[in-house]
Amino acid sequence: MKVEFWSDIVCPYCGLMDHRLHLALDRLPYGEQVRVIHRSFQLHPDLPREGVSQRKLLELVGAPTTMVDRVLRPIERVAEAEGLTPYHAVDRTLGPTDLAHELLAYATDQGRGDEIWTAMFRAHFGQARKLWTAEEVLDFAAEVGLDRAGAAEALRSRRYQARVTADQREAQRLGAHGAPFLVFDGRFAVPGAIGLDDLITVLDKVWAESHPTPQPLPVVGGAEGVCTPDGCALPDRTV
Repeated sequence: MKVEFWSDIVCPYCGLMDHRLHLALDRLPYGEQVRVIHRSFQLHPDLPREGVSQRKLLELVGAPTTMVDRVLRPIERVAEAEGLTPYHAVDRTLGPTDLAHELLAYATDQGRGDEIWTAMFRAHFGQARKLWTAEEVLDFAAEVGLDRAGAAEALRSRRYQARVTADQREAQRLGAHGAPFLVFDGRFAVPGAIGLDDLITVLDKVWAESHPTPQPLPVVGGAEGVCTPDGCALPDRTV
């Protein structure tokens, strides 16, 4: 079973869904058979490279300042309740995530995609870490054990830029207007964040449809008798 997960590391709902996805797969008996494929969706590619505060971003996009207390602070409280603490959805800086996504694509090719996506969410939301410049991204790469020279070459050559762009176009083709956006086995799409119980329900539904339980064959007549682990018996002829 395959779960494609489009997200941006500056999206607080995305960091929450990454955590919930890990929790769900840990609880399910088939969790190890689910392959999670992270894909890129950049929310604010035009932000200045030095970044802006969350409050400044709200001002730039014309959003009401009430979003802080109405949306962002509640996300922090939910994250804490679910074991993600600290979780900085308000007191942080946001910037363009193109280089971060290119590093994540490089990490995926190194066989560490899922692990590094989670580590980057924790760095940003747990430490309010800035990951917008090449130097910031490469410092993070070295800290999580990626080869800094290999990562530097990947960013310098921009060889993952087309993949990152293609991810976003595919999400938009499938109907995504933002992140998170999850697609289950290419059959079900879930736009936006959902709770852990609802996520498990979707996973169970998709798993059941792709792994149907064998049903007994219809019975069409009698036989001389039947043997079971408890012994053999003649057929019931009383009818």
